[in-house]
Amino acid sequence: MSMKIMELNPDTTAGLLERLLQRSPNQYGEYEQRVAEVVEAVKKEGDAALFSYTERFDHVRLDQKSIRVSEAEIKEAYASVDPKLKDVIQKALVNIRDFHSRQRQNSWFTTREDGSMLGQKVTPLDRVGVYVPGGKAVYPSSVLMNVVPAKVAGVGQIIMATPPDAAGNVCATTLVAAREAGVDAVYKVGGAQAVTAMAFGTQSVPKVDKIVGPGNIYVALAKKAVFGHVSIDSIAGPSEILVLADETADPRYVAADLLSQAEHDEMASAILITDSRELAEKVAAKIESFLPRLSRSAIIQKSLENYGYLLVAPDMDTAIDAVNEIASEHLEIVTKDPFAVMTKIRHAGAIFLGEYSSEPLGDYFAGPNHVLPTNGTAKFFSALSVDDFIKKSSIISYSREALEAVYPDIVTFAECEQLTAHANSIRVRFDEVEE
Repeated sequence: MSMKIMELNPDTTAGLLERLLQRSPNQYGEYEQRVAEVVEAVKKEGDAALFSYTERFDHVRLDQKSIRVSEAEIKEAYASVDPKLKDVIQKALVNIRDFHSRQRQNSWFTTREDGSMLGQKVTPLDRVGVYVPGGKAVYPSSVLMNVVPAKVAGVGQIIMATPPDAAGNVCATTLVAAREAGVDAVYKVGGAQAVTAMAFGTQSVPKVDKIVGPGNIYVALAKKAVFGHVSIDSIAGPSEILVLADETADPRYVAADLLSQAEHDEMASAILITDSRELAEKVAAKIESFLPRLSRSAIIQKSLENYGYLLVAPDMDTAIDAVNEIASEHLEIVTKDPFAVMTKIRHAGAIFLGEYSSEPLGDYFAGPNHVLPTNGTAKFFSALSVDDFIKKSSIISYSREALEAVYPDIVTFAECEQLTAHANSIRVRFDEVEE
């Protein structure tokens, strides 16, 4: 397989963006009716629907006793997980906690001489639900990334939902990651039914305030369906990487990094934008040489055929403009002066600078969150953070003196909007004689 090298111009950029946006969950209307039926059934019937769907989709019979993972099962998980992996999870946790602890916000108050006080009260959410995929897609790193910011924020209770295997068990590495990160309870349920259970509550699964975590199209559309009843993180699309490189980049590194995202699934996107045709040609050759060695080469080939691009720009400014237009989930800058280039980047989920800041570093270990905006939503969304697990209440306290100085202005504003009760609510405090 040979990746096609294309000239970067307004037409290729527009075509690329249109093709990438076709991968958005917002395009999958055909699945919405099926998800709506699951949501309605679980909302109405609670556990009965939950157990029925679990038997139908996961081939496991559950009841109120077996739906929640027991302490005995967690101990078994610890016994079966390689101690080396547990050690790596604990090391990653240190980095992730340290990074997110720097995002904490504090309540604040300010006072004036007239006796008025204004402020903002920061409060963590009471209960959060984390969805974790099962089956072939087992990602303990995602457990850490979704749970740690909630813990740092001070969320009162964190529950997790994940589908069981055919024997009724949950993946051991998922359980170990959950316990290490601080999850309070794990429930053996997956899909749209799990999202609905956490959104509305059942006899077994408690209702949460927010649902986070990745999943398939059914999970994504269920999160979309319950949004408003609860908060959600985002409707995530397939993974994507964009490498911005010049002639100084090592083509082996660039090729390897593009392949690292293409292996996620056939809809993943891997793009190189460079002002060096020579680099693009060398990267194409290196991709061909790497492919036979990789275990998921068939998936990678499909991904690159569908959404892989090697784009040659006439100059770096044009390349940067395209990078900002695409607003990729992961952006690697591999140029002579990556920090200078970074100052011109306005839209990207996470930015990796220099040839030794490979994207998987962010997936697993560095500390910043790997739950990132996809499908161009980095133009207005941010990485998952502590901010996602708090809410802010405004505080207002005025003395009589402070209100007296401004009450005519408020009355004027209210009467302009023909809200006479609003005006009266202020004016009545200064009427000398009650009518």
